Amino acid sequence: MDGGAHGNPRTVEEVFRDFKGRRNGLIKALTAEKENLCLYGLPTETWEVNLPAEEVPPELPEPALGINFARDGMQEKDWLALVAVHSDAWLLSVAFYFGARFGFDKTDRKRLFNMINDLPTIFEVVTGAAKKQVKDKSSVTNHSGSRLKSNTKMGSDMY
Repeated sequence: MDGGAHGNPRTVEEVFRDFKGRRNGLIKALTAEKENLCLYGLPTETWEVNLPAEEVPPELPEPALGINFARDGMQEKDWLALVAVHSDAWLLSVAFYFGARFGFDKTDRKRLFNMINDLPTIFEVVTGAAKKQVKDKSSVTNHSGSRLKSNTKMGSDMY
């Protein structure tokens, strides 16, 4: 569970690449039919299930422990959504841990946040909300685009 295959990320772009790799690994894990104990997303877009104390370097934030405890008492989709929320929180903590460790200033932190925020969360991917947002966003864009055209037309009529 190191920061990356080629050492710890040091720039906003490297931290974002690390974030995306871990995120993609977790999405693959949560969309596969696997029995999970403690789930790790790796910067290489892969995932693994291991015991937390043996795999997490002490300086990195740990993922949620015992994700399998609530599994038996929940419907599968609810359990996957819960694990996805915890995975999102872990990913953000790892990304901003690297940001703090390497002294990102306000501008770098904001840029990293915006890069991360442009991606759907794992929760949104697992629950299907990401697809709904894309549909909603395209219909809003179409409506606002036509509104913009009509406003522009109206504005040009005024002059």
